[in-house]
Amino acid sequence: MNISTQVKQGILVVRVEGELDMHVAGEFRQKIDEALDAGDVRHVVLSLKGVTFVDSSGLGAILGRYKKISANGGLLLAANVRPQVNRVFELSGLLKIIRTFGTEAEALNSL
Repeated sequence: MNISTQVKQGILVVRVEGELDMHVAGEFRQKIDEALDAGDVRHVVLSLKGVTFVDSSGLGAILGRYKKISANGGLLLAANVRPQVNRVFELSGLLKIIRTFGTEAEALNSL
């Protein structure tokens, strides 16, 4: 798993590659929380182009970040979601609370 973060005009962009499962959910959670605590961030865009698999631990980590961001009036958006990951999001109900976009640029422009 590779996770990189970048802040652009109050938006935290998180680029994730690999599998988001129980083995890396803690690292995912920690990196995002550190970036949120370090800067003046209102919204988060998850760029999931390289994510090939998400399990319940990964979904829980995403949901936890959603709750943290939305508690402060922000949005969590997802971009570049592969079809198999999108299906997991759909089945879990995550798509009811998180909007997805075809590209990172589209997600950023929506904010």
